[in-house]
Amino acid sequence: MTALVVDEEGAVLSKGYREFPQHFPRPGWVEHDPEDWWTGMLAAATDAMSSSGTRRSDVAAIGITNQRETTVLWDRRTLAPVAPAIVWQDRRTAPLCDELRDEGWEERVRERTGLVIDPYFSGTKLSWLLRNVDGAREAAAERTIAFGTVDSYLLARLTAGAVHATDRTNASRTMLFDISALRWDEEILERLEVPPAVLPDVRQSSGVFGTTDPDLFLGIEAPVAGIGGDQQSALFGQACFEPGATKNTYGTGSFVLMNLGDRAAPPPTGLLTTIACTGGDAVQYALEGSIFVTGAAVQWLRDGLGVIERSSDASELAAAVPDAGGVYFVPALTGLGSPWWDPYARGTIIGLTRGTTRAHLVRAAVEAMAYQSRDVVDVMRSGSGTDVTELKVDGGGALNDTLLQLQADLLGVPVRRAAVAETTALGAAYLAGLGAGLWSSTDELAARWRLDRQFEPGDRARAEASYADWRRAVDRARGWVRQL
Repeated sequence: MTALVVDEEGAVLSKGYREFPQHFPRPGWVEHDPEDWWTGMLAAATDAMSSSGTRRSDVAAIGITNQRETTVLWDRRTLAPVAPAIVWQDRRTAPLCDELRDEGWEERVRERTGLVIDPYFSGTKLSWLLRNVDGAREAAAERTIAFGTVDSYLLARLTAGAVHATDRTNASRTMLFDISALRWDEEILERLEVPPAVLPDVRQSSGVFGTTDPDLFLGIEAPVAGIGGDQQSALFGQACFEPGATKNTYGTGSFVLMNLGDRAAPPPTGLLTTIACTGGDAVQYALEGSIFVTGAAVQWLRDGLGVIERSSDASELAAAVPDAGGVYFVPALTGLGSPWWDPYARGTIIGLTRGTTRAHLVRAAVEAMAYQSRDVVDVMRSGSGTDVTELKVDGGGALNDTLLQLQADLLGVPVRRAAVAETTALGAAYLAGLGAGLWSSTDELAARWRLDRQFEPGDRARAEASYADWRRAVDRARGWVRQL
């Protein structure tokens, strides 16, 4: 959990951060305890306010940004979760997705929701919870429990249960929302046996959703005036307001988004169309490539293998060797997302020799972030009819110069690192400020974007040769698991 304090000039005054545990009860399953979100958010917000000397009365508006597809059910009265949250990386609903494809739902889902049928999205997760949690379907129909993504749950907690809502960007990631009609899709809900009564109200991203309860939220009474899914929020925070503007966020996963303007065309094969954040009533769309595991691969090297002690060690180790020594790490630890959409792929490390060191292995994990992003951008360029002429980048991985230089080499375009790495949280602050009337337009926000460093393309021939070997490694990772 990350909390920022942002002033009226759009400057970040302070930051608070808390990690919380993830749980892996079975292969392919990933869960959170939603109570950890709440306590982590309170702790991060407390730290951020303390560091900047911000008083409770100084808080003019609050914005929320979140992991989009993670799915939770909670009791409307007590606000307690009725089951562990199913995280976006979870693969348990792959068999249900296979059923939907076999029944011929794929094109209908793509046209209406802009998405592919995949366990990644909330719809099949919600269907699984309603089937497998005792009494959940009946409670959902009777409106005693509520469904939401992380934003909806935090909003309910912040407002003491007074508001059950989400924004259009998060709704567009459920596989249940018609992104052209801007409403929940009745046919998809019926097929997945989801009672409409369990769903949140859907609103625009910028505007007042409700007011925080000071008894629950650090003594603060302020409007929650902006909500955006993490990647659309990052697109907003990067000031990618015009069609064709493109960003990549290197976090737990990586997500490449291109602003499409007001056209909701079906996406090219392998990519998604999603609703983008706006500062008003207008609807904008974005083309997206969703990569499930990038920074999470470094976390796995730290926590699973003990190859490094701290995630920050990855940058130094990766720079300690000129390349990965012929090692390729395909981090399909939870399957592959864009452009492959293969829930049966699994992680592969190939090219090991007696000369391989831990530095080579870490370098291979870092390089995989750039290779996977190239996979997405290639499809984005060929399928959208719009070239990517520069790439704005953010997220924790964007602090790694080795990664960004390779990314520029692979794409053949400048890679521009924002001065504020936390553009996802900054985007939420911008949405909240606009929603509360602190700023009047996105033009004001665009003028505040600042460059930290620009990486120009270098050795293209070497990058192309290594990328060809990467694609060979991906072929070996795909379709590894026969069933889930």
